[in-house]
Amino acid sequence: MTVPQCSKGARAALYLRVSTAREAEHDVSIPDQKRQGEAYCSARGYAIVETYVEPGASATNDRRPEFQRMIEAGTCKPAPFDIVVVHSFSRFFRDHFELEFYVRKLAKNGVKLVSITQEMGDDLMHVMVRQIMALFDEYQSKENAKHVLRAMSENARRGFWNGALPPIGYRIVAAEQRAPRPKKKLEIDRLHADTVRMIYRLFLEGDGVSGPMGVKSITYYLNERRTFTRDGGR
Repeated sequence: MTVPQCSKGARAALYLRVSTAREAEHDVSIPDQKRQGEAYCSARGYAIVETYVEPGASATNDRRPEFQRMIEAGTCKPAPFDIVVVHSFSRFFRDHFELEFYVRKLAKNGVKLVSITQEMGDDLMHVMVRQIMALFDEYQSKENAKHVLRAMSENARRGFWNGALPPIGYRIVAAEQRAPRPKKKLEIDRLHADTVRMIYRLFLEGDGVSGPMGVKSITYYLNERRTFTRDGGR
């Protein structure tokens, strides 16, 4: 589907996205995408009427609140903007089928997707080039995921912690100093170890009054006795 070229004075919506904190530290950070988007629109006389910011979401699916809010706005009649501006098409989607699906969905309502770093025309040749780019983005995303999973599996196999909040009863400690950041392991957190032992005892034996307890009963038992999580929660 062909959407007319956007004229000076067109209304633009910026869509800014990073998937990880590490990515946000580099040249595709939210502030940098915003700066480049504003400069792009200013040079072409586009008026920015809305900015959608997705601070930590993968582009391999559409389960993104701001993305859905933007699509909902872009497909309503009349649409509040004429173009959606992204840093690159991979900021919008890393799945070639889904990219084309949403490009066409917006196009049906007269809204065009444009990339700051991958400017395209509306003819069939440019549509094909965009689709090829999307295929490469999807391939790169899947390759990256494969390598990350392999690295994390090897890290875990060697006894190191891959990150995130540790389970109750454990705490994170530095194990080895390696560039660019130290390797970490889990060790028993003595402050909460007794709580974990109590949970297992209640599950296996009960509290001495009743028999073995289920998850809900244990939760009630702990909350009634004001046994809190490490953050002070119930």
